[in-house]
Amino acid sequence: MRTANARTITVWTLVALVGAAGWTVLALSRGEDVSAAWMIAAALGSYAIAYRFYAKFIAYKVLKVDRTRATPAERLNNGIDFHPTDRRVLLGHHFAAIAGAGPLVGPVLAAQMGYLPGTIWIIAGVVFAGAVQDMVVLFLSTRRDGRSLGQMAREEIGPFGGAAALVAAFAIMIILLGVLALVVVNALAQSPWGTFSIAMTIPIALLMGFYLRVLRPGRVTEVSVIGVALLLSALVAGRWVAESSWAGTFTLAPSTLVVWLVAYGFVASILPVWTLLAPRDYLSTFMKIGTIVLLALGVVIALPTLKMDAVTDFASRGNGPVFAGSLFPFVFITIACGALSGFHSLISSGTTPKMIQKETQVRMIGYGSMLMESSVAVMALVAASIIDPGLYFAMNAPAGVIGDTVQHASQAVGSWGYQISPEALARAAENVEEATLLSRTGGAPTLAIGVSEIFSQVTGGGLRAFWYHFAIMFEALFILTALDAGTRVGRFMLQDMLGNVHRPFRNVSWKPGLVVTSALVCGLWGYFLWVGVHEPLGGINQLFPIFGISNQLLAAVALAVCTTLLVKSGRLKWAWITGIPLAWDATVTLTASWQKVFSSDPKVGFFKQRQVFQDAIDRGEVLPPAKTMDDMHTVVTNSTVDGVLSAVLALLIVVVIADALRVCVRHVRRPALSTLSEAPYVESKITAPAGLFPTKAEKEEERRAVASTGA
Repeated sequence: MRTANARTITVWTLVALVGAAGWTVLALSRGEDVSAAWMIAAALGSYAIAYRFYAKFIAYKVLKVDRTRATPAERLNNGIDFHPTDRRVLLGHHFAAIAGAGPLVGPVLAAQMGYLPGTIWIIAGVVFAGAVQDMVVLFLSTRRDGRSLGQMAREEIGPFGGAAALVAAFAIMIILLGVLALVVVNALAQSPWGTFSIAMTIPIALLMGFYLRVLRPGRVTEVSVIGVALLLSALVAGRWVAESSWAGTFTLAPSTLVVWLVAYGFVASILPVWTLLAPRDYLSTFMKIGTIVLLALGVVIALPTLKMDAVTDFASRGNGPVFAGSLFPFVFITIACGALSGFHSLISSGTTPKMIQKETQVRMIGYGSMLMESSVAVMALVAASIIDPGLYFAMNAPAGVIGDTVQHASQAVGSWGYQISPEALARAAENVEEATLLSRTGGAPTLAIGVSEIFSQVTGGGLRAFWYHFAIMFEALFILTALDAGTRVGRFMLQDMLGNVHRPFRNVSWKPGLVVTSALVCGLWGYFLWVGVHEPLGGINQLFPIFGISNQLLAAVALAVCTTLLVKSGRLKWAWITGIPLAWDATVTLTASWQKVFSSDPKVGFFKQRQVFQDAIDRGEVLPPAKTMDDMHTVVTNSTVDGVLSAVLALLIVVVIADALRVCVRHVRRPALSTLSEAPYVESKITAPAGLFPTKAEKEEERRAVASTGA
C-alpha cells in the first residue's frame, strides 16, 4: 500500500485550510463586509479534497473500475454512436452536454434567499450527490453497453417500475429540452453578434472532427490550438458583424431561430458523433471554462464585496418577489443543476458511455465534469450577490409587482427593505447600453450584469457594456451545447422504449430508427418551443414552472437505479453512497411537488392559482400576468396542466422508488433470485490514461503498447 510523503501531506493540509478558512468566514460573518473571494476559496478547497479522496474511494473501492475491461466504445465501435474518444475531447463533450441553463440561472434566482444557503447546497450537494450520481450512472451504463437510464431501470428493477421510469424520464427530457431551447431563443433573438459567433462554431467543429478522424488522428493538442484560435476569431468577428452591413443577415426573429434550432438538433442527432457533436462540445468547453476561470481570477484581483445578505428575510417568509416558497424545499429545487441534476444522468447513460475509452476514466469525466459545473454555479451566485440588492430585485421581480417605471420600481424595492434610487436604476441600464433593466427575469440578464461588474473592475468601466453583451452571448453558447447532446440522448431513450416493442430499434445506430426517432424528439420539443415563442403564456412557457421539480424528480429515478444496482451487484454495504442522496432528494422534491399541487398560497399552489383566476373570470376581472380575458383562460389551463403533471410525475417517481426498494429487499433476502444485465467481460486492447495527465506508469504502458504494434 502506498504511503503519502511529507510533500503530499503538506499540500493537502494547505488545501484543507484554505477551504476551511473560506467556510469559516462565510458562516460566521454577520454585518461586516465579506469578499467574494472567500466563496471561491470554500468551493475550490472542497472540490479538490472531494475529487482526490471521495471520488477516488468510490471509483476504486466501491465501483472497482477495471482498466483491463473493454468498454462499449471499443467493443461496439461503429463510427456513428459508438466511438472510442480521447478522454480530453470526451471530458469537453460531457461537460458541455451537462452544463445547460441550470448552473447559470438557478443560483442567480436562489440569491433571493441570500448567498449562504445557496453556497452550502451547491458545494455540499455536488460533492455528496450530484457528482456521485453522474459518475455511478456513467459506470453502470458503461457496463451495460451504454443503456439509457430508463432501459436500465426496466431491466434491473422490473417492467412495472421500469415502465414508470421510462415514461417519466422521456417526458421530463422533452420538457427540459424545450426550456433549454427557449432560453437560447430569448438570448439570441435580435442579437447578430451572438448568432454569428455561435453559427461559426458549427463549421469549426466539422473541421476539427475531420482533422482528428482523417487528417491527423490522435493529435488532440494540434486541433485544440486550431479550434481555439478559430473560436476567438469568430467571437471578435461577431462584434464586427453586429456593427456592419451584415448585421441584418444575422438579426433573426424568434420564430426563425426556432426553425434553425430544430434543424440543427435533428442534424446533430443523426450525424456520426465524431463529426459535429463531440468536437463542437469540446470547442465550446474552452470558452466555458475559460470564461469561468477568468471570472474567478477577476474576483481574486478585484475582491468585490458580497452585497446580498447572507440569509434574507424571504428565506423564512417564503414570499419573495423572484419566486414564491420558503427556503426548504424551494432553494434546492431552484438551484437544480449546479448541485444535483437528473438531466445529467441522461447524458451519463446516453452519449458518454458509448464514447469512453476506459472504465478508469469515469472518475474524471463523471465526477470531475460535475465539479466543473458546480464551479459555474458558484460563479453565478457570486455574480448575483456582488451587485446592489436593489438592482437585483428590480431586475428579477415581474412587472406586475414593481411596475414599468424606475420610480415605481424604486418604491416597490424599498418596501422590501432594499434601497435604490430611480436615477441609479436608469444609470445601471445606460451603463450596459440597455433601454431598461426592469423585470429582466429569468436570471440570465442578472448574471450578465454581475459578469460585467467583475470584468469592468479589472479592465475599466468603459468596457462594461461590452462585457454585458459578451456574457449574454456566452450564456446562449453555454446552453446550446446541452440542447444538441440532449436531443441525441432523447433519441437513444426513444429507441430503447420502442425497442421493447420492435427489436430493430434496440440497435441505436440502425439508420431508419435513428432518423425516425430523431425527427420525433425534435418535433416534440420543437412544437412546444414554437407555441411558446408565439404565445407568451402557451407552449413551453406553460411547462416552465415545473422545470426545476421535474429535473430533481429525474435525479431521484437515477439515484434509485444506482442504489438498486449497488445492492444487486453485492455492494450492499456501500449502498448508502447513493441511498442517502436519494432519501434527501426524494424528501425535498416530493415535498416541493406536494406544495406546488396543494398549497393554499396561489403564488405556490397550481390548483389554488387556478381557483383564484377562475373566480376572477367569473367576476369579469383580469389579473396579472394576464392582460386580456383570453390570457386569463390560458392561465387557468396552464395551472391545471402544471398541477396534474406535477402530481403524475411525482406519482411515477414514487412507483419507481417503491419498486426499487422491493427489489433491494428481495435481493437481501434471496440473492439467488436476482439477475444482472451486465455485458460479459472482454479484455481491452486500448491503452489510455485514467486522468487528464498520464502517470509515469501509464506513460510506460503506452510506450510498450506502441512498441508492440511496431508503430
